[in-house]
Amino acid sequence: MSIDPAVRPRTSPLLVLALALVGISFAAPLIRLSAADPLVIATWRLGFSMLIVAAALLVGGGWREWRSLAGRDYLFAVGAGVLLAIHFWSWNASLRYTSVAASVALVNLQPVIIAVFSVVWLREAPSRVQWAGIALAVIGALIVGVADVPGGLAAIGPAILGQGQSGSRALFGDLLALLGGVTAAGYYLIGRRLRQHLGLWPYVALVYGAAFLTCLGLAQFAGKSLTPQPPRELAIFAGLAIGPMLLGHTGMNWALGHLPAFIVNLTTLGEPIGATILAALLPGIAEVPGMGTVAGGALVLLGVVLAARRN
Repeated sequence: MSIDPAVRPRTSPLLVLALALVGISFAAPLIRLSAADPLVIATWRLGFSMLIVAAALLVGGGWREWRSLAGRDYLFAVGAGVLLAIHFWSWNASLRYTSVAASVALVNLQPVIIAVFSVVWLREAPSRVQWAGIALAVIGALIVGVADVPGGLAAIGPAILGQGQSGSRALFGDLLALLGGVTAAGYYLIGRRLRQHLGLWPYVALVYGAAFLTCLGLAQFAGKSLTPQPPRELAIFAGLAIGPMLLGHTGMNWALGHLPAFIVNLTTLGEPIGATILAALLPGIAEVPGMGTVAGGALVLLGVVLAARRN
């Protein structure tokens, strides 16, 4: 199956991205309700996702597309899965070593990284208006991320430099957060390249499968027990698979066949907005957002609109 990006899809990619944003917005509230280790959560989340992806792949016959793939394509797809797994682990782990302000600032550099490499690797250069949209969205995401942190945006610089806490410990956390941003960028860039000539289900089956095996290996290496899990935790893991993984990530992977990677990735910057709304509505959390969160969210939305205008 070859996807011609010049052909207008029947479904609006921006509508799919809006639904994907709803999906990924459930991730933080559900993880907040779970008592499991982040690596265990990621492994179960991907495992449940693979059950549904495998069913879709077999019913639709998409696995036949693998026959037309070159060896390099397989390596790219598996590499994207490994990058996704490392992103899941590294960003969550960074919060144990460095401040929220530093972690959010570094991981949210991914749209800028993607835009730069889109020019070099994919030959997709953002316009001036789109660059402005990317900048606004990143700034808005930073405001949302550090709105409740003492010191606010002013705390980012000292936090990244390790001032106010153990320098080596903070630096290690900063590197983990930066790794989370770089690996996420690589995941989206590879997806944009492969999705232009590979169908959705064959692609995500390879990527999610590689991510699942990577998380499984990391969990074993770290000595994290995956079983047994109480019914409540299994329900949360299943919810993460259906919402953030299948509706969220799979929706964005579909959009990668029709939109530049930097536009698709900007959707992830809206995740804190949706997650904040859900956290305010869920009785088990009931966290009301402050003015900083609202203002930052408005900048993110404005940035996404500007970046998507040409498309």
